[in-house]
Amino acid sequence: MFSKEIFNEDCRECSRLANYLTEVKRQYPHYYCRPVAPFGDNSPKLLIVGLAPGLHGANATARPFTQDFAGILLYEALYEFGFSNQIKSESLQDGLILQGCRITNAVKCLPPQNKPTGSEISQCNHYLAAEISGLAEQSVILALGSIAHVAVLKTLGLKQISAKFAHNTCHKLSSRLTLVDSYHTSRYNLQTNRLTKEMFTDVFITINNILQQSS
Repeated sequence: MFSKEIFNEDCRECSRLANYLTEVKRQYPHYYCRPVAPFGDNSPKLLIVGLAPGLHGANATARPFTQDFAGILLYEALYEFGFSNQIKSESLQDGLILQGCRITNAVKCLPPQNKPTGSEISQCNHYLAAEISGLAEQSVILALGSIAHVAVLKTLGLKQISAKFAHNTCHKLSSRLTLVDSYHTSRYNLQTNRLTKEMFTDVFITINNILQQSS
């Protein structure tokens, strides 16, 4: 589905991550435990960038934010705003289809403690760069969390100071791309009310307004 420039399921460029996947596969033989491909529309107007696959989520199911607490609110929002045909993402066989939207990660492999190193983020960045370079004119990128935000800037050769991360903030990255920031939909952020459903809904209202103005 994707070119090798965007995704390589055989990638082992980061030895720490490759070794960790081997270790996790021994513990959970039925888990996917490989680099996780982007999921969604071939020609999206909205690209959602997360951090990395979760241990019992995408790393197990081979689909971003699937069977992961962080995916509950995300897929609910995608359904409510017309980007998805279903409110839940449960498995590769559940019939879920994303329309006008694709989900990817800054790092394609599961990192220990869900914390990739700076060098691993940089090593994986060329895949995200290729994905972003293929986006259509007037597309929106949604960065879930500051690490995803920085990874997006890196793909375009932009410095962090050029666009400071802040929830529900828009950054015009170029004549064709707008970046929208959101706190990550992690369990911690939701349980501490750093991010609420209302706050995340507001992010999608912002995205909808940008897409409607550009159509």
